[in-house]
Amino acid sequence: MKTGAYGLRELAMAIKWGTQANIDLLTIDGAPGGTGMSPWRMMEEWGVPSIYLHSAAVEFANYLKAKGEPHLCDFAFAGGFSTEDHIFKAIALGSNHVKAVCMGRALMIPGFVGNNIDKWIKNNDLPKTVSEYGKTPEEIFVSYEQVKDKVGADEMKNIPLGAVGIYSFCDKLRVGLQQLMAGARCFRVHAITRNELMSLTRECSEVTGIPYVMDCYRQDAMKILDEEASFSII
Repeated sequence: MKTGAYGLRELAMAIKWGTQANIDLLTIDGAPGGTGMSPWRMMEEWGVPSIYLHSAAVEFANYLKAKGEPHLCDFAFAGGFSTEDHIFKAIALGSNHVKAVCMGRALMIPGFVGNNIDKWIKNNDLPKTVSEYGKTPEEIFVSYEQVKDKVGADEMKNIPLGAVGIYSFCDKLRVGLQQLMAGARCFRVHAITRNELMSLTRECSEVTGIPYVMDCYRQDAMKILDEEASFSII
């Protein structure tokens, strides 16, 4: 089931009733969100912003779990995500509840760009912003050979360049997420927790429950400072 950037009452309905109906996944789409049929102002400005809505979803899920709810439905977070650090933060914020991160326009854009490049190549009309990287699909798309290896050389001529663009963007997300996970020493997606996050403002800390940057790990830091030296300097 998918829900939009509604208020807390409707969010509680979706989580509680979705769980009672034994649904597998609840997609919670914050603002900016919406489909291609939504009014632009709705996609950009109406409804509850993603960080607020998703934080409330985690709060409500933990509340139901503490009350003894045995089979809470899993969440997918959506609403303006476009980069690998967005994916990492969404998974971390909803740790133990979020199983997927959804993207809409972020994935449509490279598809449209790929289709435009296809038309420009056929019309011999590549703009300079593209031609500076190459004049053929093999030169322009960094993941062209990867797609070719997967589908075969004969089938490659039937693959739209829009699809190659989407594949290239997804591969960029994959590599970026792996780098962030390696830096956080989280070598499986389920190992990403809220401990990997800190809030840069007091308001963010209040909304999300993630410690403020000047409070995060402060107790650990003071413990280190208070420990007796366990080594000697020669």
